[in-house]
Amino acid sequence: MTEAMFFDTLRQGLWIGVMISAPILTVALLAGVGVGLFQALTSVQEMTLTFVPKLLAILIVFWVTMSFMTSALVDFFTGRIVPLIAGG
Repeated sequence: MTEAMFFDTLRQGLWIGVMISAPILTVALLAGVGVGLFQALTSVQEMTLTFVPKLLAILIVFWVTMSFMTSALVDFFTGRIVPLIAGG
């Protein structure tokens, strides 16, 4: 394996990681901002109020995007990692 192949594989792996984590992180950010805005407007300072909605939103988005995440990882491994391991 050449140095260029190694860095290209690393770059692709990092990009797959960004693509897979982006929906969950985006929903967590939006849920956090929404709950924070609600808390600021109503002066409710309950710690579980920030945790539970974010957790539920993350679980729902994870469940919805699970097939995308799985197919992206399987495509990366079968198209890039397995041929490198096999010597291609």
